[in-house]
Amino acid sequence: MVKKMLSLVLILAMVTLTACGGSGSASPSEPASEAPQSDSQPTDESDLTYVKNKGTMIIGYTVYEPMNYTDSNGVFTGFDTELAEAVCQELGLTPEFVEINWDTKEIELSAKSIDCIWNGLTINDERKATMEITEPYVKNAQVVVMKTDAEYTDASSLIGKTVCAEAGSAGEKTVQENESLAQADYVSKEVQTACLMEVAAGTADAAVLDLTLAKAMIGEGTDYNNLAIRDRLAVEDYGVAFRKGSDLCDAVNEAFAALKADGTMGALADQYGLDLA
Repeated sequence: MVKKMLSLVLILAMVTLTACGGSGSASPSEPASEAPQSDSQPTDESDLTYVKNKGTMIIGYTVYEPMNYTDSNGVFTGFDTELAEAVCQELGLTPEFVEINWDTKEIELSAKSIDCIWNGLTINDERKATMEITEPYVKNAQVVVMKTDAEYTDASSLIGKTVCAEAGSAGEKTVQENESLAQADYVSKEVQTACLMEVAAGTADAAVLDLTLAKAMIGEGTDYNNLAIRDRLAVEDYGVAFRKGSDLCDAVNEAFAALKADGTMGALADQYGLDLA
């Protein structure tokens, strides 16, 4: 009788173990299920194919008048904004504008958070080494902005004075490389508009910033009608940046050529007071 009871207990134990093994867990001998497929771009897929498949081009920008900004009517506009829309129409894409942190723009580009940086980007050798950049499309320069009644006349008169520029910008590089400005008391700011505020308030003697921004932000009819451009320094060009080796860059260059030929780019440049490269 005891033997029969022990046998019954063993049988019940085996049944219980078998039931637990079939509860949904894979047995040790079964291969693990495959991880879900990523939505990211396959390594063998070109950038142009990637955006064509999505149907959108994600454009990284910062607020920078007259390139990308919201006007007094609450409309997001600007030279780069309208040009990007025209290029996307040429390519059969929908533009999607995403405001980014300028300091991390290349990280966001590499991570595919954005497909390009289109925001008055100055072309230089350092950037060309890490990104694919279009042919120049707009001319720019770094300018020295001072009060209209300032006793200082140009960069050479600012030795020992307070000069500000945006951190990491072409303006900052100009300050560092200019013989006279390098001897000034330099203050960096997060954005170029903050530099204008410093000069207007009298806490800085001058600001070094983009000509395109200065022309849009200072002078008669603006909030900074007591500021003026006193000197022009480094001449530069703007381009649109893509991931290194991107064939999307070539496609945008072709669209630029078409939009120049039909007068679209020239009309936009006139509208925003810019000079085409």
